[in-house]
Amino acid sequence: MLSRLLKEHQAKQNERKELQERRRREAIAAATCLTEALVDHLNVGVAQAYVNQRKLDHEVKTLQVQASQFAKQTAQWSNMVENFNQALKEIGDVENWARSIEMDMRTIATALEITQEPETMYEYLSNNCTCTHILGAFVLLWILVWFYRDNLEITKVSEKHVFVTGCDSGFGHLLCKRLDKRGFHVLAGCLTEKGADDLKRATGPFLKTCILDVTSKASIQKALEWTKKEVGDKGLWGLVNNAGRSLPMGPSEWMKIEDFESTLKVNMTGVIEMTMNFFPLVKKARGRVVNVASVLGRVAANGGGYCISKFAVESFSDCLRRDIQNFGVNVCIIEPGFFKTQVTSLDPIERELHRLWNQLTPEVKESYGDKYLDKYIKIQRLIMNTICDSDLSKVTRCMEHALLAVHPRTRYSAGWDAKLLWIPLSYMPACVVDIALKLVLPKPAKSV
Repeated sequence: MLSRLLKEHQAKQNERKELQERRRREAIAAATCLTEALVDHLNVGVAQAYVNQRKLDHEVKTLQVQASQFAKQTAQWSNMVENFNQALKEIGDVENWARSIEMDMRTIATALEITQEPETMYEYLSNNCTCTHILGAFVLLWILVWFYRDNLEITKVSEKHVFVTGCDSGFGHLLCKRLDKRGFHVLAGCLTEKGADDLKRATGPFLKTCILDVTSKASIQKALEWTKKEVGDKGLWGLVNNAGRSLPMGPSEWMKIEDFESTLKVNMTGVIEMTMNFFPLVKKARGRVVNVASVLGRVAANGGGYCISKFAVESFSDCLRRDIQNFGVNVCIIEPGFFKTQVTSLDPIERELHRLWNQLTPEVKESYGDKYLDKYIKIQRLIMNTICDSDLSKVTRCMEHALLAVHPRTRYSAGWDAKLLWIPLSYMPACVVDIALKLVLPKPAKSV
């Protein structure tokens, strides 16, 4: 009996040892597998890190090459600026230059006895000058006179008041700071208290702000009464209608009447109401009305109220200029190209496009296709990132010239895209613009 029990105990001991040994081997095998997996993972990580390092080295070399090229371009630009400044020094004062030319012309006239013998002059020109020479001389003289007149500036700037709308940011904000430095008494209309506070902190004591919503008649009237107290009997030298909005913008079929009205109230009705209310003050000072239109007031490149409103600003300004030309008041139109402001910010544009898309009926969505919205947004990104200029001073310099010049221009085209693309395009036949936009914009799914 005892022997049997000992055998059973011994068998159990052997089974326990075998079980422990088996578990030990399984644990070792599992640890081995885990170790191999970790080693493989580390090897992959090291290989990926090596690849990333190679890429980083390549990018660094590329950046170094680009930096070198940029340095060369900067040096070239610096040389160009120095040459331009040297040329300006050699040319000297425009007025003296014009007087010198005038004296030379008088000397020639005296030598030919133009005033005493007009027939001799006619015979001399007939024998010695061609029509090309006469035309060339006339064109050169016209350019010199225009250049001279264009550079004449008004005096007593510190006694003049200028009212600017839409000064929270962008063109209006920068213009107010520049006019303040030039010595104007600037009256800035801001939509928000924050915009007004930010502007006051960045300018001197001669700049004053008021809260103005150009879509509200009560707000315009309140700003008018405040302006009358500020300018007194001097009148208002300049009114700059800069306030504006661009959204919503997109295909016309996506719009509702409310979408058009929201933009027209600011860009069109707001400009007209501000001008008509403030015009008596401008008329008293024989000053300027400066309306900010757009190149899209010449070429209607997208749907919504923006292009419509800017076309309206162009026509309103032309009509006003012709109606008041006998009162000594100038009306100037600023036509900026694409610049990086809140108006061209991509995030709001994309949000509005998604909102417009979501309010469409299933039938309209089906006609455009599910991928049309994404393609349209990509085109907008490409256009904004490629064309938009970050130098807002190109626009504000035009505004300054319209306020400071003795003979301001009727229209100012600000930005290279305006001068080289949009303005020339506006003189093309309509079919050329239609084809160009058709090639740029995406094609609907159910197009004919």
